[in-house]
Amino acid sequence: MAAKATISDEEWAKAEGVPSQSDPFIQKYLAGRDALVEQEKKQRSDRLFRANLSPMAAEACSIVDQIRFEEQQTLWTKEYEDSLESEYVDIFPGMMFSIARERITKSKLWKIIQKMPKGALLHCHLEAMVDVDWALGEAFATEGVCVRSDVPLSSPQALTKGKFSFTYSKTRAKDDVSIWSDAYTSETPVPINAAADSFAEGGRKGFVEWIHSRVAITAEEHLKHHEGPNEVWRKFMSCFPVLGSLIYYEPIYRKFIRRLLKQLLDDGVYYVDLRSAFYTPYRPLGQEEFDPDYLNMLDHLEDEIEKFKASDEGKDFWGARMIWTTVRAFDKRKVIESMKQCIEMKLEFPELIAGFDLVGQEDLGRPLSDLAPELFYFRKASAEAGVDIPFFFHAGETLGDGDSVDENLFDAIILGTRRIGHGFSLYKHPLLIDMVKERRILVESCPVSNEVLRLCGSIKSHPLPALLARGVPCSLCNDDPTILGQGLATSMSFDFWQALQGWDNLGLAGLGSLAENSVRWASFEDYSAKEWTQDIKDGTFGKGTRAKRLKEWIAKWERYCAWIVDEFGVDENLEPEE
Repeated sequence: MAAKATISDEEWAKAEGVPSQSDPFIQKYLAGRDALVEQEKKQRSDRLFRANLSPMAAEACSIVDQIRFEEQQTLWTKEYEDSLESEYVDIFPGMMFSIARERITKSKLWKIIQKMPKGALLHCHLEAMVDVDWALGEAFATEGVCVRSDVPLSSPQALTKGKFSFTYSKTRAKDDVSIWSDAYTSETPVPINAAADSFAEGGRKGFVEWIHSRVAITAEEHLKHHEGPNEVWRKFMSCFPVLGSLIYYEPIYRKFIRRLLKQLLDDGVYYVDLRSAFYTPYRPLGQEEFDPDYLNMLDHLEDEIEKFKASDEGKDFWGARMIWTTVRAFDKRKVIESMKQCIEMKLEFPELIAGFDLVGQEDLGRPLSDLAPELFYFRKASAEAGVDIPFFFHAGETLGDGDSVDENLFDAIILGTRRIGHGFSLYKHPLLIDMVKERRILVESCPVSNEVLRLCGSIKSHPLPALLARGVPCSLCNDDPTILGQGLATSMSFDFWQALQGWDNLGLAGLGSLAENSVRWASFEDYSAKEWTQDIKDGTFGKGTRAKRLKEWIAKWERYCAWIVDEFGVDENLEPEE
């Protein structure tokens, strides 16, 4: 029996009557489909930025698209994974941050993102911006720095959960006192060098590793999604008092501020709105007792900011301000006391204090509706004191839908917040989306933070693309890089890299728009509500500081795009580095 003749797929399809891709009606369908895609993209928040790209910037964006595509086919494949002999079975673009972190830094996109002028950092918490290895080195070298605990750190459970902190003390503990012994008396200060050198699991090196494990969410903790957000939040909140105690001693604090500003500038950040919960007490040089207030802390902060701006290394830095925050779980009396302190510090440091916010886990804290009496008191007391302290509320940092936590978004908008911290659940609220756009409220989005705190599985399931597609103005922020694993020296770069690699619709142009937004919505100085809205609307056409900074950022953006074209142009080998 003769074998049947084989025919090509194209011949088979024709014989079956399957239309060809080149048939006129298929081409018409595809053209209509492409027109629909383009029509939708006109609603995006970055549409004007894209439309105004210079030829140089447009070429840079195309080059980055090509590099991204090449790396998705090579660096982020199972074949590459096997060569690394990893314990994980597979990798893919947009995989979980804690697993992908080391591979990210091997990519060409990483080199590109590190150089990017990121504009302003609008959402970060001071205590979680610490380079732990550096801070511990300073603590080892600073006279009088000690460790103390409320329990003997003599068991695995105590090492994991026991409360401890760093402190300054003129009185040395006796030589035979060990914080690692059952005989340790609660709150006895033990010199840090003695405590570190006597650490049972590896001496000083083991001590440093132990500190890291207590002030950061580990990859294992991040990946345990079945435990839910509350468990990882408990670890998250436990990190702040330890980190605060490490830096809130004047000799270390001043150096920390100076180093932080330099690291931000090196990462392409020219301005920062810091937040602090004003929970950990501060101590000036050589002082046994803690300060009763934060006058010295803010004075030293303002002093170091101005010194850095006046230095050669800080001449390109625009500045930093502080958003005063209160823990949202506090009772009425504590909240009011914190608000009074905020007003007092605004009167003392009018150029430093930029606004007011509430912090802590929204799911377990008081909703804004419950805090309404305190917030109206704050507004009235501020006016009576002759100061205007705007709101920059955390809101919608939750998986809820229609519960009191999710509805914090309603209150934040009604109360006149100028920006929304996180806004993770905002995409579920079409009416609020329209209000945010109308009132020109920016969302301070923190993708890595939301992932590590178990609100989403990876960058792929983050809601920021939904907000951008609906025209909501957003910026990228790093939130708490020490605790979340970004690493401070390159902390903003990780959120930018994750967004670029994770979402096809974004690209370098989308990143540029997010960076420009951060400058447009930065609180460079005090503005009335009317001035704030008008200034944002005017953009580069305005006459004040904001317009000036926007023009400066655009110039940096153009130089950056020229660098991409020069460094990674058509003659560049786009294969990943071995």
